[in-house]
Amino acid sequence: MSVAALRGPGFPRPRRGGRDVARLAPHELFAVALQGLRTRRLRAALSALGIAIGIGAMVAVVGVSSSSQANLLATIDKLGTNLLTVTPGTTFFGANEVLPNTAVPMIKAMANVQRVSAVYSVPNANVFRTQFVPSEETGGIGVDATDTGLVKAMNSTVASGHFFTAASENEPTVVLGAAAAADLQISSATGHVQLFVGGTWFTVIGILNSMTLDTTLDDNVFIGLPVAERLFQVQPSPSEIYVRANVNDVSAVSNLLAPTADPQNADGVDVSQPSNVLEARAAAKGQFTTLLLGLGAVALLVGAIGIANIMVISVLERRGEIGLRRALGATRRHISSQFLAESALLAALGGIAGLIFGAIATWVYSIAQNEPWVVPVYALIAAPAAGLVIGAVAGLYPAAKAARLSPTEALRST
Repeated sequence: MSVAALRGPGFPRPRRGGRDVARLAPHELFAVALQGLRTRRLRAALSALGIAIGIGAMVAVVGVSSSSQANLLATIDKLGTNLLTVTPGTTFFGANEVLPNTAVPMIKAMANVQRVSAVYSVPNANVFRTQFVPSEETGGIGVDATDTGLVKAMNSTVASGHFFTAASENEPTVVLGAAAAADLQISSATGHVQLFVGGTWFTVIGILNSMTLDTTLDDNVFIGLPVAERLFQVQPSPSEIYVRANVNDVSAVSNLLAPTADPQNADGVDVSQPSNVLEARAAAKGQFTTLLLGLGAVALLVGAIGIANIMVISVLERRGEIGLRRALGATRRHISSQFLAESALLAALGGIAGLIFGAIATWVYSIAQNEPWVVPVYALIAAPAAGLVIGAVAGLYPAAKAARLSPTEALRST
């Protein structure tokens, strides 16, 4: 067989004048690299697995974090960032301040305020399914009085039944928070379900969905303010006021809430924005993601070392092939390019496999948590690109080692 017949991809044909081609064409380089991997498929697969695990872990971490953040941001968008809360602060000696009875009507009169609602603590009023439960077994369920506008102010919804109306808030009726309903084992407000509240029977007319912007309300049951004043002598001094401001005027309204709620003691009034808590949680998830990405980077480093080790062994095993290629006209650059391309291609295939594994893991998580499935676009691009770069770096030493072999030395070892 002639020398020309032995030439295939990676065996450059001489130009006119006998000068060798300076470099391989990209398609020839790819064909040579692919052929080298195909001859040792199991070893190539196990080497790529290390990269796939590292990149898969990083994609899964980014995907899970992005899915959780997308869910939180969607919740924030749904509930709105224009909710402000007004609560009594504490004195210098640690005692609780008291909001005046005029706080709610004064805030309602403010400009740029859409809705105002308040809750009023009802002390010494425990909630039981029957009157035979010992009074000390409260289950941690509190009782708050409120008005008819609480659900709208919180952008919440009713899971079963309905909220207070102008008629029902004057009657012994009760609406349950989501957690309180679960503790009391009440799943529906239909029928004639009654609770023993502060020594009086109340009829359950509604069960609320969770109030995401203030989950402390989920543990309470609510009665109408007129009933609370009549049966429990509750003073109309709110324990917390919820204010919906115009979206473009949140800062302005926030600055005026304290002096409006209590003109004589504005320093004793605390104003906050509940959506900031959710935004902080989303930011915290991003910080935690950075830590996990660092662990994924360690796995990638281990995978890169594995590929470098495999390529060094491959160079030693293929000395005869290297010598033959050099004898048929391949230059040092051709040999180094061949092994560098094999290493890069191997890691890039591992990166693609890792991307698939990570995307599947994120999809399973999103289904389990009932969250949107989000894999950032940059992860789709970065995963195979990172594999390619890692493989190229890992292949530098083996490629240089292969290029330094002289044809005579390589052929002598076969």
